This record gives sequence, C-alpha cells and structure tokens, in this order.
Amino acid sequence: MPFNHRKARTVIRVRDVHGNPVANTRLRLSQQSHAFLFGCGAFDALPWANEKKGDPFYGDRVAKWLNLFNYGTLPFYWGRYEPEEGKPAFESTMNAARRLTEKGARLKGHPLCWHTVCADWLMQYDDRTILDKQLQRIHREVTTFAGVIDVWDVINEVVIMPEFDRYDNAVTRLCRRYGRVPLVKAVFDAARAANPKALLLINDFNLSDSYAGLIRDCLDAGVPIGAIGLQTHQHQGYMGAERLGEVLRRFEGFGLPLHFTENTLVSGHLMPGHIVDLNDYQVPEWPTTPEGEVRQAREWEEMLRLLFDHPRVEAVTAWDFTDGGWLGAPSGLLAADNRPKPAYRALERLIRDEWRTECDVTTDENGCADVCGFKGAYTLSDGTKKAPLRLEKDDGVIEVALGERD
Repeated sequence: MPFNHRKARTVIRVRDVHGNPVANTRLRLSQQSHAFLFGCGAFDALPWANEKKGDPFYGDRVAKWLNLFNYGTLPFYWGRYEPEEGKPAFESTMNAARRLTEKGARLKGHPLCWHTVCADWLMQYDDRTILDKQLQRIHREVTTFAGVIDVWDVINEVVIMPEFDRYDNAVTRLCRRYGRVPLVKAVFDAARAANPKALLLINDFNLSDSYAGLIRDCLDAGVPIGAIGLQTHQHQGYMGAERLGEVLRRFEGFGLPLHFTENTLVSGHLMPGHIVDLNDYQVPEWPTTPEGEVRQAREWEEMLRLLFDHPRVEAVTAWDFTDGGWLGAPSGLLAADNRPKPAYRALERLIRDEWRTECDVTTDENGCADVCGFKGAYTLSDGTKKAPLRLEKDDGVIEVALGERD
C-alpha cells in the first residue's frame, strides 16, 4: 500500500451523548489536518497580523498559505528581532504566532543562535558576557513563546564554524573560544531547560559527512538533539532523486526525525554553478518564466513524494511562499501578485487530495467500525452530530462520542 507507514489502522467505538452505541450507522470520516508537517516559511504572517492587518492582499496570501500548510517557520534572527539591546520585537511576533496557531498551524522559531544576522551590539562585550547574553536570549524566547512556539532551530549552520571568516561576529567568537560541540551543548541545554517539552533542532545546509560527524560528536557529548534539520536551497538546480537518497541514507542512521527545514526550487533561470556562496549572486531581476514554473512543479512533486515516502522524515518546509524572497529568487509557490504557480497546485493535489482521507464507515451492532487513514486529526459525523478524533497508531480502540451539532 503506498505510504503505508503514514497511515493508522484502528477500531472506533461510537456512542451517543447518553453512552449508547451508535449501531449500524453510516458515518463520514473527514480528515482535518495531517500529523506529518507540511511546512512553509510564514514570514508574511508578520505584516498580516500587524501593520497590514485587514489588508485584503495579505489576507488572501495567508489564506492560500493556510489552505496548504499546517506548519510554519517564523523569523527570530537576533539582529532583526532585537536590533537594539533590550527592545525585542516580541509583540509583533507573538501577534503573528497566535493568529497562526488559532488557525491550527504548528510553528517553529528560526533560529536561536546563528553567526549570520547576529546582533551587532553584542560585539561590545567580552566572550563570557556574549555567551551569557546568548543563553539569556534563548531562555527569554523559548520561555515566553512556550505553548505557542514549541519547535526551535536552536543553532544554525555550525559546520562552517569556527572557520567562518567573511566578517567578525559574536557567535563565531564563541565558537573559537569554547569549541563547536561545547557551544552546541550550551545552547541546547539552555533551550531544553527553558521548555522541556520543546522539539529542538540542529540545522545546516552542509549535508556532507562533516555534518554527520558533528551530529555524532554532539550526541556523544549528550546534546539533546530532537530532530536533524536539513536545508536544500537548490537555486542552482534540483538535486535529484539519487542525491536526495544519499542524503537520506547519511542521516537516517541516527534514529532521529529528519526535518527538511529550508527547501527552494526556482521557476526562473538557474544560478550559475560556479557560485560557492549563494549570497554572492546578486542580479537586478530574477523573473519567473512559464517553462520554469512547469519545471519547478515537477521537481517539487518528485521531491515531496520521495520525502513523504521515507519513514524518518517528519517535516518538509518550502522556504519562500512567494517569489522575491531570499536573493530575490522566483522560488515561491505563489508569484509576487499572489497568483498560485503550478508548484502550488501540484502540492495542493498531493496534500489535500491524494494524501487526504475522506470516506464513509459503517458501525456494527456494537457501534464499532474498522478505520484506516492518514495519521492526523479528523471529524466523524452522522450528518447531524459530529465528534473529533485522532488517528495516530495502529491497533487499540478509539472511543468516540457524537455530540456536537454538525
């Protein structure tokens, strides 16, 4: 059976509000959301929830986001989140986070520690003070957003450190002073102490054996890594099934969930292959093209199918929802004017049609019925009354009480 591991098979026992079996009754089982995290960058939620609140353009954009995704990444780049020490953008970020969670989205904060887009004001302090402020920052964010954001990229792109030499910054200083693994352990321990229930990720674009070695060293040191973050910014062309398979084999052996955290496929011309640091590619315009949009849709569908099929993968996040995001690339699922591109429609067919369970079940004389569906949240309805339930694992019996008016 295709994607068998993504489904749950169990028995439901349905009763009415008085506890009587709902016997010999045809009921509608309708999936509301997936357990699998179909994600996308949710940066547009910031204006939508704040200065552009009520703006129909942003309302339409976020509605299209919510139609497709159940998981979003919100920005916590320290240099932008707190450009002046002691004045973080807490209110605007919390507004966006709460509005998305009210719509049923699960959220991740990105990142708590990173050498890029770091706060410049840290540079006035000595290394010990910088480390203290970094750990205090982690405690503040993870604690104040607990219950709203419970997934965090704790530290980002460690493999390149401490050799990163493009410009001086506070986090590279810490890495040079204390070492990579001790720094990773310090920030993870701070995040774990702040929210013991949080899912904590290490995240990197370097998908080589160097990253695997770093993860192994961190696990040996007792770093509480909850999931491995894997970036695939494919501005220079789709990596393809063979290379994707190599990446999966390299990291599946750790026994940890794999999150494909930042994924881009462009619908315009490809970035030249000789560019080493993608940030170095600066062009005045990077338009989407009809033929590029067909290519992007084909590549997104193949990639998502491959990842959804792998039992260790628990999340896949498209990085740019709209064109013109990072590097100004045509890497969105929507064009800049909110037009859904073929890639959006391809993912919509997979997530909302092919991989969604909607079926009728009939109870026996005891009110029981066998059900099978993609893992996630459901409603069960007799056309008049309904009840929520979750399909999460095989076997057992799920008790369902029909009561809420449909």
